[in-house]
Amino acid sequence: MQRLQRTWRMSGYDDAMNPIRTYQVCNVRESNQNNWLRSDFIPRKDVLRVYVEMKFTVRDCNSIPNIPGSCKETFNLFYYESDSDSATETSPFWMENPYVKVDTIAPDESFSMLESGRVNTKVRSFGPLSKVGFYLAFQDLGACMSLISVRVFYKKCSTTIANFAVFPETATGAEATSLVIAPGTCVSNALEVSVPLKLYCNGDGEWMVPVGSCTCANGFEPAMKDTQCQACSPGTFKSKQGEGFCTPCPPNSRTSSGAASLCSCRNGYYRSDTDSPDNACTTIPSAPRSVISNVNETSLVLEWSEPRDSGGRGDIFYNIICKKCLPERGMCSRCDDNVDISPRHLGLTQRRVAVRNLQAHTQYSFEIQAVNGVSNKSPYTPQFSAVNITTNQAAPSAVPTVHLMGATASTMSLSWLPPEKPNGIILDYEINECAHSGLGTSQRSSARIEGLKTGTPYVVQVRARTVAGYGRYSSPADFSTNLKSDPEKSLQEQLPLIVGSATASLVFIIAVVVIAIIFTPGMKVYIDPFTYEDPNEAIREFAKEIDISCVKIEEVIGAGEFGEVCRGRCKLPGRREIIVAIKTLKVGYTDRQRRDFLSEASIMGQFDHPNIIRLEGVVTKSRPVMIVTEFMENGALDSFLRLNDGQFTVIQLVGMLRGIAAGMKYLSDMNYVHRDLAARNILVNSNLVCKVSDFGLSRFLEDDAMDPTYTSSLGGKIPIRWTAPEAIAYRKFTSASDVWSYGIVMWEVMSYGERPYWDMSNQDVINAVEQDYRLPPPMDCPTALHQLMLDCWVKERNLRPKFSQIVATLDKLIRNAASLKVVTSSTQSSGASQPLLDRCVPDYTTFTTVGDWLDAIKMSRYRDNFLNAGFASFDLVAQMTAEDLLRIGVTLAGHQKKILGSIQDMRLQMNQTLPVQV
Repeated sequence: MQRLQRTWRMSGYDDAMNPIRTYQVCNVRESNQNNWLRSDFIPRKDVLRVYVEMKFTVRDCNSIPNIPGSCKETFNLFYYESDSDSATETSPFWMENPYVKVDTIAPDESFSMLESGRVNTKVRSFGPLSKVGFYLAFQDLGACMSLISVRVFYKKCSTTIANFAVFPETATGAEATSLVIAPGTCVSNALEVSVPLKLYCNGDGEWMVPVGSCTCANGFEPAMKDTQCQACSPGTFKSKQGEGFCTPCPPNSRTSSGAASLCSCRNGYYRSDTDSPDNACTTIPSAPRSVISNVNETSLVLEWSEPRDSGGRGDIFYNIICKKCLPERGMCSRCDDNVDISPRHLGLTQRRVAVRNLQAHTQYSFEIQAVNGVSNKSPYTPQFSAVNITTNQAAPSAVPTVHLMGATASTMSLSWLPPEKPNGIILDYEINECAHSGLGTSQRSSARIEGLKTGTPYVVQVRARTVAGYGRYSSPADFSTNLKSDPEKSLQEQLPLIVGSATASLVFIIAVVVIAIIFTPGMKVYIDPFTYEDPNEAIREFAKEIDISCVKIEEVIGAGEFGEVCRGRCKLPGRREIIVAIKTLKVGYTDRQRRDFLSEASIMGQFDHPNIIRLEGVVTKSRPVMIVTEFMENGALDSFLRLNDGQFTVIQLVGMLRGIAAGMKYLSDMNYVHRDLAARNILVNSNLVCKVSDFGLSRFLEDDAMDPTYTSSLGGKIPIRWTAPEAIAYRKFTSASDVWSYGIVMWEVMSYGERPYWDMSNQDVINAVEQDYRLPPPMDCPTALHQLMLDCWVKERNLRPKFSQIVATLDKLIRNAASLKVVTSSTQSSGASQPLLDRCVPDYTTFTTVGDWLDAIKMSRYRDNFLNAGFASFDLVAQMTAEDLLRIGVTLAGHQKKILGSIQDMRLQMNQTLPVQV
């Protein structure tokens, strides 16, 4: 330590009589004291924020008689950054600037001459640091004090293993609220499941929000409390990457080495191409049993029983091999294609087939093979049972009735069905007339007989012929040729009239159905303006044209995607003047920009609901082009809530949510999907009525916006933090994805406009949601509301509530206000499947100062208010009431509520039961 003026280094003893060295000063009887003590050069070592723990004693000025009013009971802490150890007795100057002040240090307890000194301990931090090292300096302006020890340290997140990934030791960030990203690497024998691998190190040296993960590779299993992946022992295996453990080899398989991902099959056993490595090895089946054949002339039925041994598999099927045998030559060959085996000859699952079209008086051999999923792996022919049969043949049965299809004066057109039992292949049909002998033959089941006599009766019979000979004739049928008319021509002439009449009837029926659908009441459905070939037609149909003389712009209140947003007045003929919001289209627009700009009006003009922003009209025939809507005095919901943090009752907030849900129910009923439902797109009027707005879908068509809220994706931009997983992954936008977004809006409202997922990146949000993380309940959020949020965030979109159900639920909560008093504990799990970032109740014992506690609950703005008012210890803070907060300058009701809530938690941790006045 280097000293300036009267600061002495002394030896002494502490309370436990251990020898200590101290720096003391006590020049309180002299005015204008300015005593300094500086440390040696302290290397920074890449640390961004440094903590200083000081132990000291201070004497009570009131216990020193006859001293001037300049006596102090505090001292100041400074630091000075430098790239080298270059400080001297005179440089840098002993004054604030170049030294940077950290804080004024005051004791919790001072002492008098009559009692021993009580050691005070204080911790302060400063940063960000950027140079090679720094000096600490202590300034005394007139106190009687003793500096006992100074400990300089930094906070870090120690090397850790999470999700089978190693994360290195990481120093905390420059600010107490900083999150430092630490990249991870998979442990040995582990593989990445999702990337990037990273953890966040917070300002307290604690890891949070694991992103990405690794799992043990195949052949390795988790060990050492999931921090290592060890090889499977011989005789065990693990076929897949993942968190599962090694298992013994399946039946009929083995492995003799470690780290096995597959157990090899024993000789004579196999796995099919579709079998999993976890399946047992199997073998081929034995032959089918008990084959029965039933021959009927040239047909055959085969039946059999299943094999005695299935080979250990359930996928048995059968093949039929037909062979035609020539006994005189002592050989058999495959049957030709004319043999019909029904239902098929390969891949049979049933144990019965019918065989037709065999040759008469021929010997056949049939092999019935049993095969399964591994038969093709075996080098041997499938086992089978064989049966030998000899066919016989009968003539075909009689031809059914013959029909006259048409007749002229000299011809007849005949038709008939084949014999019910052809008993072989029909070679041809013979047509006979009883009085006039044969009329000819036909190879088909129809014939046209020519050269007949006019007006003559004929008795016709038909029979079929196979290789076994002719079958029996059909029953005699009496037909006659015509005298004059031609019935076929008559039918042809009438056919167009019949078809035309039927077509007219069908058209009439379709027209009636369409008209019934169009005029069915209560079926109003949203019409996409982009389906119109001419966009101006959609504007004319859905938006009222306003003469520009009726609109007066008063002031610009914002900027939109296409131009300025203004507040103004609109006075339509016969109506009173109203305040309106006016969106204008910037000069130099393209035709596409004009179409996209006015599309919002074409959409909005189709809606009529008290919770949907109302379109007054458009100005398209003058410049600038305008969209005129009702004016919402309180603007966007998210900024309105942040501006009025803590100012509303739970019932008021639920009322806002109910209005939004009612508007979304109306849109859902019209089959309109919003796709960008968020608090920023909800407008609030002076009566706190919330209305859904922002129907401009152009942001999904254009890709030039730089707003980080919207992340580029195939087909446009997506607001990741508000969008359902299926919409991010597959562009699947539905009313169910709007319900997910509504759950995020609920969270925004109950947290008074806090950013969903805080400062996590969009990719981290996607990864966290995929890992089933869900936002925790905001502070003082009723349990019923957070449960409704979780219902909206169900991964399966079909299981999310409909907007009609959400409205009914909120109505029930409003009617039963007592249900809104049940508040989810701030320490309750957020619904995540792992310890992701949440808003847990801080443990006050982990903080060294009241200022650190205020930082943790995001109320650091009141640090000086607390210290200046004397609330420098947790014992004093625990006694504070709402009146105390008002007295020290905490006037916002929301901030009072947050601080008093944390004080209540502090009391519970202290096992106190003092009431908190809210």
